[in-house]
Amino acid sequence: MKRRDFLITGGAIAASVGLGSTLASARAPSDQIGIGIIGVGSRGKQHFKFLQDVPMLKLVANCDVLPFRLDEAKAAEPGVRTYVDYRDLLNDKDVDAVIVSTHFSEHHPVVLAALDAGKHIYCEKTMIKGIDETREIFDATQKHPKQIFQTGFQYRTSPLFEAAARSIRNGDIGRITAINCQWNRNGNWRRPVPNPKWERHVNWRMYREYSGGLVAELCSHQMGFCDWVIGSELQQIQGVGGIDFWVDGRETYDNVHVVTRYKSGVTATYASQTTNSLDGFRIAVLGKKGTIILTTNQGWTIPEGNAVASPDNLDLVSGALVDGWTGASIVGPENAYRTANERFMQRIDAPTDDPTPVALQKFAEAIRDRRQPVSNAASGAKLSAMVQSAIDAMDGRKVIPWRAENNYQMGP
Repeated sequence: MKRRDFLITGGAIAASVGLGSTLASARAPSDQIGIGIIGVGSRGKQHFKFLQDVPMLKLVANCDVLPFRLDEAKAAEPGVRTYVDYRDLLNDKDVDAVIVSTHFSEHHPVVLAALDAGKHIYCEKTMIKGIDETREIFDATQKHPKQIFQTGFQYRTSPLFEAAARSIRNGDIGRITAINCQWNRNGNWRRPVPNPKWERHVNWRMYREYSGGLVAELCSHQMGFCDWVIGSELQQIQGVGGIDFWVDGRETYDNVHVVTRYKSGVTATYASQTTNSLDGFRIAVLGKKGTIILTTNQGWTIPEGNAVASPDNLDLVSGALVDGWTGASIVGPENAYRTANERFMQRIDAPTDDPTPVALQKFAEAIRDRRQPVSNAASGAKLSAMVQSAIDAMDGRKVIPWRAENNYQMGP
C-alpha cells in the first residue's frame, strides 16, 4: 500500500495502549506518516526518542530559528532535513503532520500556517497563549475538520491516569470533595546561553512576551486532569504568585498558587515552587471513602479510615528525579510513598513509562482512522483559557468568574 493511500483509507493495525516494544511491534514501517518537528529545543529533542517507539510516524524534517539547535538536531538525526523558517518545512511535500514545540507564544502563527498548509497537528501544551487567540485557533481547526489536531497533554492518554479516572468514576474512593496538586522544583529554571543575544529565545519561559510561566508549563497538566475527572461546570479561578526568590530579571512568577472552584462543590488547588522540591509532582484526589495519589508514573489508592491516610505516617524518601524538559523534580519509583502501613495502600496497575509515546501513537491512529482524538482542540482550548484566567487572577489578585464561551465543543 502506498503511503498516500494509507493516509486516506487507513491501514490495518492492532490497537495499542502500551509503550516501548508494544508500540514498535504494532505495525510494519512501510506505511508511515511523515512528520516534522517545529522547534527542536529541549522538548522538541525529546520527541526524537519518543518517535522511535511509534513506527507509524517517520521523522522527515526539523525546524528551529536557533542555529545551534539545528546543529544539535543534525547530529542527533543526520538523515533528516532541517529548516530555519517553519513555512519552508510546511511546504515540504513529505511532511504530512507536524509537532509544534516552539515557545508558547509562537504556537498561534505556526498552527494557523500548518492548518492552511493542510497538515495534521500535534501541538504541545499549553495549546495557545491568550483568550482571543485561543478562540481564533479553535475556530480555525473547525474549518479544517479533515485535519487531525491533538494537544500535547500526554496525561490525558496515559494508561495510569486513565486507570485513575476510571477508579474515580466508578466511585472507588467515594464522592470527590477536593483535589490538591503540586509540581515543585528547587532551581532557577534557567538554561545556559551560548551567546547573550539568544537569552530571551533560550530562556523564553522567563519572559511574559513568550511564556505563561509555571502555570502554563507545569500546572496546566494537572489542571487538565482535574477538569477531566471532576466533570462539573467550572465556576471561578483565583490565585496568587510572585517573583520572590529568583530576582534576576525574569518576568514570570517563581511561585504560583491557583484555586479552581466547580459547581459540584469541588475545589482544586495547584502550587508550583522553585525553591523546594519536596514531593515533586503530586496529585491527591480526596474522596469520602479514600484518596488517590498520583505521581507522573505511579499511583496508589489509600482507603479512608486506615492509619496510612495520616500524613504523620508518610515517610518520603529523598532524591527526586529531574524531568528533562521542564527541570522539575518528579517522584520516581525509588522515592515513592513508604509507610509502616503499606498493606493498606493499593498500587494502581498501569505502565510506568513516559506517556508521551502513547499520546503520539494515539495521534497517528487518529490520522489513520480520520477521527479527532480525545485530547483535541476543544479540550486544549478550554485548558488554554483556564491557564490565561489563572494568570490574570494572579496578576490582578482577584477572582475570575468562568465564562461559558470558554467551554469549547467539537463540531460533528
